[in-house]
Amino acid sequence: MGEQVMKNGKKTAFYGMFLALALVAGYVEQLIPVNLGVPGVKLGLANIVTMVLLYTLGARPAAGITAVRILLSGILFGTGFSIVYSAAGAVLSILVMMLLKSTDKFSYIGVSVAGGVFHNAGQILVAILVLETGALVYYLPILIVAGLVAGLIIGFLSGFLIRRLAPVIRQTME
Repeated sequence: MGEQVMKNGKKTAFYGMFLALALVAGYVEQLIPVNLGVPGVKLGLANIVTMVLLYTLGARPAAGITAVRILLSGILFGTGFSIVYSAAGAVLSILVMMLLKSTDKFSYIGVSVAGGVFHNAGQILVAILVLETGALVYYLPILIVAGLVAGLIIGFLSGFLIRRLAPVIRQTME
C-alpha cells in the first residue's frame, strides 16, 4: 500500500512539473514582443510539453495536461474567449496528432506540423461561429502557413527533447 502511495505521489509531482513547464513556456511566449504582422500567430512553445508527453507517456497525459494548461492560462493570463479558442484548437490538434502518431508513419516534425495546422484550423472555425461570419475563412491560408512553420520548429525541438528525455521520463514514471 505504501509503495502505491509513493508511486501515485511521484506521478502527480511529475505531471505538476510538466504543467508548470507548459504554463511558463506559454507565459514567456506572451512576454516576447514579436509581431509578425499577423494577429494571433504564435510559436506555441507550450506545445513542446504536449509533444514530449504524447511520445513518452501517451495521449491521455498529453491531453490532460494540455486541458489543465489551457484552463489555467486562460484564467491567469487571458480571457474566457482565449480559453474557448485555445480549447478548440487543442482538441482538434491533439486528436490529429494522436491519430498520426498511432500510424507510426510520421516523424515528430510531421506530427507537430499537423498539430500546428489543425490547431489554427480549430481556432478559425470557432471564430467563424462566434463572430458569425464566413469571411474569416480567407484568413485560413495565412494560419496554415503559420501552423506549418511553428509546427516545424516545435517538432524539431520536441524530437530533440524526446530522444534525450524519453528513457528518463519512462524510468521515473515506473
